[in-house]
Amino acid sequence: MPPVLRPERPPARALAELAERFARDVVGEIGTARVSGVTLATSDLRPGEVFVAIRGVNRHGAELAADAAARGAVAVITDADGAQLARGCGLPILVVDDPRAVLGDVSAWVYGTGREDDLPLLLGTTGTNGKTSTSHLLAGILDQLGVTTGLSSTAERHIAGEVIVSRLTTPEASEFHALLALMRERGVEAVAVEVSAQALSRHRVDGLVFDVASFTNLSHDHLDDYADMREYLEAKLPLFQPDRARRAVVALDSSAAHEVVARAGVPVVTIGTPAMATDPDAAAAADWVVDIHDETQTGTAFTLRGPAGRLTTVVPVIGPHMAANAGLAIVMLLEAGYDWDRIRSALERDGGIHAYLPGRTERVSGDHGPAVYVDFGHSPDAFAKTLAAVRRVTPGTVVMLFGADGDRDATKRHDMGAMAVLGSDILIVTDHHPRFEDPDAIRATLIEGARRARPDAQIHESSPPERAIVEAVAMVGDGDAILWAGPGHQDYRDIRGERTPYSARELARRALRDAGWPVPEPHWPVPYPD
Repeated sequence: MPPVLRPERPPARALAELAERFARDVVGEIGTARVSGVTLATSDLRPGEVFVAIRGVNRHGAELAADAAARGAVAVITDADGAQLARGCGLPILVVDDPRAVLGDVSAWVYGTGREDDLPLLLGTTGTNGKTSTSHLLAGILDQLGVTTGLSSTAERHIAGEVIVSRLTTPEASEFHALLALMRERGVEAVAVEVSAQALSRHRVDGLVFDVASFTNLSHDHLDDYADMREYLEAKLPLFQPDRARRAVVALDSSAAHEVVARAGVPVVTIGTPAMATDPDAAAAADWVVDIHDETQTGTAFTLRGPAGRLTTVVPVIGPHMAANAGLAIVMLLEAGYDWDRIRSALERDGGIHAYLPGRTERVSGDHGPAVYVDFGHSPDAFAKTLAAVRRVTPGTVVMLFGADGDRDATKRHDMGAMAVLGSDILIVTDHHPRFEDPDAIRATLIEGARRARPDAQIHESSPPERAIVEAVAMVGDGDAILWAGPGHQDYRDIRGERTPYSARELARRALRDAGWPVPEPHWPVPYPD
C-alpha cells in the first residue's frame, strides 16, 4: 500500500485542549501529553499521534487500542462502546458520539488546516465520470501557469512535483489534512482534489471549504453504496453548500445538473458541451460553451467561449467528454481568480494543454499498427462516451475488452455489457477485480447483457486478462483499435482479498511488442519483471 503522507514538521498540540474542544467525556488522566498527528489505522500510527477508533463492518477499532498504545499513541478517540473495549489499554480515552463525524474537525485542529487557516487554493470536483481527468487537467494547466501545484485523485497524489500512487479516491479526513499540511510546508499554492460521493457521505472532506467546487455529470454507478440514483445524487449535493465551498461550476451535460444548480447554496457558473449533452439546447445556453472542432488519436481540439472571450486549444486525450473536462477545468481556474489572458497565453504558448492523465483513454501503442487505449471507465455511460470517441478516430475495427468489479454495484453489469457491445465491432469479456465473487458468474452476467442488446454480435469470453489482451491484439491490424476498459492506471488485481501485481498498460504494451508492433517506452512503473 502507498504510504500515508504527513507534514515533515509535525504539530505539537496540547491533548488537554483537544479533549476540551471535542470530547464529551474523558476516561483516564490527560496529563501534559502533546499531539503530533491523527490516524485511523494502528499500522500507520506514529509515536505522539491520537488513534481514532471507529466501528467497522466486522469489528470495532477500539479492539486495537492496546496495539495503538504499544506503537506510541498518546490517546484514543472513540464512542461509548469503544471506550468500554479500550479500557485497560493504558491510554486516556476521549469519548465522542460519532468518531468518524468529528475526525475532520479534529484533524483540521491538530494540523492547522481548518476553514480559517492559511491553506493553498482548493479546487474540488465531483460527479460520476470525469473527476480524475478534470483534476489532472487542472493540475496540468496550473503547472503551465507556473503555479506550485498539489493533486489528490484516484490515480495519484502530487506534492510540488513529487508523485505518489493513491490509496483511495479521496483519502480519509485524517490523511487529507495531513497531506494538506505537507503541501503547505512545500509551498503548494493550489490543490486539485477529486471528491467522491463516498467522501462526502463518510466525512472524508470534513473541515475543508473548497474555493471552487465543480460537478461533471451523474450516471448509473455506486448503487452498492446508495439505494438508488436519488440517494446517490443527494450524497453529492452537500459539496455545493457554503460550509463546503465558496463558488461552483456546474456542467449541464447530464440531466441531474439542473437540480445541482437549483439547490446550490453558493454562486454558480454553468458550462455545457452540446456535442455530448443529454439536452444539447440546455448545454448551448450555459454561461460557457465548449465547441468541438477536431478529434484525432492524439487529442481533441475545441473552443471555449463565454463572458471573458474565446479560447481555442487542444486537450491531449480523445473525445468530446475530455474537451468538456478541460473546459470545466479552465472555468474553475477563472472562478478561482486566475486571469483569462494569462491562461489563454500559456495554452497558446505551449500549443495546447499539457497534462498526463494516467489510465484515462491512455494510448499505450506506437505510431504504427493498431491503436490500444487503456481506460479506467467502469460505468455504462463511460463505456458509451469513450467507445464513441474511439470509433470516430478509428478507420478500421474497434475491439472492446473489459471486465467488471466483484463485490461492487452489480446492478449496472447488464448495461455495461450492452453499451460495450453496441459501441464495438468485437467484444471480449474478461476479468477485472473479482474480489470474493465468482469471476465466471461476473462474466456470464456481462455477456448476458451484451447478448440481449445485440444477439448477432461477435462476443468472446477470455480469462485471465493476461490471455485476453493477447487474443485481442491477434484480432487487429493497422488502422484498428482496442479499448481496454476498467483497469486504467491500477497496478494490481484484487483476487480474494490479495493484491496481485498487474498492469493493463504493460500487458497491452507487451502483447503489441510480441505481435511485432512498435511500442513506446512506458510512462508507468512496471509491477513485474520480464
